Amino acid sequence: MKKLLLCLLIIFSVFGQAQGLISNVPNRNTTSLNGVWNYIVDPYETGYYSFHHDVYDKQAKPNNAAYFNNYHAVNKQELVEYDFDKSPKINIPGDWNSQVPELKYYEGNVWFKKSFDYNLTAKKRLFVYIGAINYKADVYLNGKKLGTHEGGFTPFNYEVTSIVKPKDNYLVIKVDNTRHKEDVPTINTDWWNYGGITRDVTLIEEEASFVEDYMIQLNKKDKNKIAGFIKINNLTAGQNQASISIPELKLNYKGKVSADGVLNFEIPVKNVSYWSPENPKLYDVTIDFNGQKLKDNIGFRTIETQEDKILLNGKQIFLRGISIHEENAKGGRANSEEDALRLLNWAKELGCNYVRLAHYPHNENIIRTADKMGLMVWEEIPVYWTVEFTRKETYDNAQNQLTSAITRDKNRACIIIWSMANETPISDARNEFIKNLVSHTKSLDNTRLISAALLTQTDSGFGTINDAIGEYLDIISFNQYLGWYGGKLEDAEKIFWKTKYNKPVIVSEFGGDAKQGFHGEKNERWTEEYQEYLYIQNLKMIEKIPHLSGLSPWILVDFRSPRRLLPGIQDEYNRKGLISNDGNKKKAFYIMQDWYAQKKKEY
Repeated sequence: MKKLLLCLLIIFSVFGQAQGLISNVPNRNTTSLNGVWNYIVDPYETGYYSFHHDVYDKQAKPNNAAYFNNYHAVNKQELVEYDFDKSPKINIPGDWNSQVPELKYYEGNVWFKKSFDYNLTAKKRLFVYIGAINYKADVYLNGKKLGTHEGGFTPFNYEVTSIVKPKDNYLVIKVDNTRHKEDVPTINTDWWNYGGITRDVTLIEEEASFVEDYMIQLNKKDKNKIAGFIKINNLTAGQNQASISIPELKLNYKGKVSADGVLNFEIPVKNVSYWSPENPKLYDVTIDFNGQKLKDNIGFRTIETQEDKILLNGKQIFLRGISIHEENAKGGRANSEEDALRLLNWAKELGCNYVRLAHYPHNENIIRTADKMGLMVWEEIPVYWTVEFTRKETYDNAQNQLTSAITRDKNRACIIIWSMANETPISDARNEFIKNLVSHTKSLDNTRLISAALLTQTDSGFGTINDAIGEYLDIISFNQYLGWYGGKLEDAEKIFWKTKYNKPVIVSEFGGDAKQGFHGEKNERWTEEYQEYLYIQNLKMIEKIPHLSGLSPWILVDFRSPRRLLPGIQDEYNRKGLISNDGNKKKAFYIMQDWYAQKKKEY
C-alpha cells in the first residue's frame, strides 16, 4: 500500500502541476527564497522563442538557448548567448521599475533566476508558493515548466516534490508586465505598472496528506456557532480524522473528513469576545490532521446590513475610511510589514476604523496587520474602468483572481467587504459580468458584504445613484469628484443626492490634487488651500446623502502614475493624497481628521 501511495504521489507531482491554493502560508513549515536574484532583460523574448518563433518550452527537448535551462557552455567552442550568473542582481520581492533606473518605464519581459539547495525529508512533499508576480509568469524549476499564471496581485503555488534536488536547484521565472486590452486590469489604469516578482517566494514542505485550506468563521445565520470547512490535499484511506481547538473558548472539536477530502462543520460556541476596531480580539486556533498541527490567529465577528444600516456585531457603525494604494515610501511596490505599518498607522492617525485597499488585492502583510490593529478592510479585484466584458477568458481571469483573494484572506476578521469592480461603464455585458462575480463570491463566502465602486450622474443640482447592478450589492458605493472633475465647489450645499435603493451608501472616492508645500488662494488648483476647501465643501454635501454609512476619500498618500505629467506639480504622481509621497501631511488631512473625530462621537 505504501509503495502504491508513493507511486501515485510521484505521478501526481512529476510535472509540477499547480495544486489548489495553499492558505495560511506564514504558519507552515517554510523556507524563504527571498533575497538577491539574477535577472536578464529580454524585450524580444529571445530566451522563450526560437528565431522562427517556436516556443522553446513546447519542444520535446528544449534548446539550450532557452533561458529556463540555465545552461552553461561545456567547452570554449560552444555558443551560449546568456549567463544568469554573470547577469545583474536584484532584490526579490521587489519591482524592477524602482530598483533599476534604466527600467523605470520598462514594460516587457524579464527573466529571474534563484539557485538554492534543498534536502527534502523522505516521504514529504514540497511546493513553491509565490505571493504575486506582475503580470504574467512562466515558472520553471531545474528546466521543467511548472506552469503559467496570469494576474498581478494574487498568489499561486506548484508542487515540485519530484523535481527538487539536494544541490544546485535553479528556479527560473519569466515575468511579463506588458499591458493588454483583454487583461484584468486592462491596458488603461491610473497607477504605475510595477513589473517583477513583487511578493514573497516561499518553499512549503508538507506531509503526503495535509490541510490545504480551511475556513473558520461565525455562522452567518447563528452567531452561537462557528462554521466552515477543512480541505485535505491527497486524502488517503485511514486518515480521515481532523480536529479544531480554541483553548480560550474551551472548544475541542473532532470530525470525519469525507471521501472528497472535505470536512464541513458547525460547532456551538459560547462567550465569544467579538472582533471590532475597539477590541481586535484574535483567538489562537489549531487545526490537527493526522498529528499535523496548523496554527492561526482568527477573530470572530458578524457583519450584516439591515435596510440602510451596516451592523458590526449587531451594532450600527459608520465606516470612517481612506483609500490606499500598495506603494512604499521610495515609490515602489509595497510588500513588507514595515510598509503595512507605515500606511495603517497613518490611517489610524487620520481617525479611520476602515480602509479601502484599492484597486487590487494587496499583500498579505497589510491584511494581517489590519487584523491585529482593528481596521476593517474593503478588498477589491482589478476589474477597473473598462475590461473586455464580453470575453469569456477575461471573465475567467477576473473570477480566478477573486477566488485566490478569498482563499487567502477569508479567515481574516478585518475584511468586511469584497468589491467586484471600480468605475465600470454600464452595459448589459458589464452587468452580467459583475452579477456572475457576485454569485461566485457568495458561493465561496457568505459571511461578508459585497459592493463595487460605481459611477453616478449629476444634473440640475441632483446626484443620482441608479446603477442597475446595485440590486445585487449589499452596499451601494460610488465615486464622485465635485470640484475637481466638474462642478463648482461653491454649489456643494445645493446638491442633493437620491437613490432608489434602501441600502447603506458609501462614498468610495472623492478628492482633488494638491502639491504639498504649494500654497495660494482656495480657488487656485494644485494648492493645499484648494484641496482643503474641496474637502470642506464636499463634506457639506456628503453629510446630506441619504443612507450614508461611510466614506473612503481618495487617497491616503500620493502615488506614482504615468498619466500625471504636469511638470513641477505632478511629476508622475497622482497628488490626491492627504499625505505627500515623502510623508508630509497636507492641510486637508486635518479637515478629514476633525470630521472623523466628530463622527466617532456619533457612533
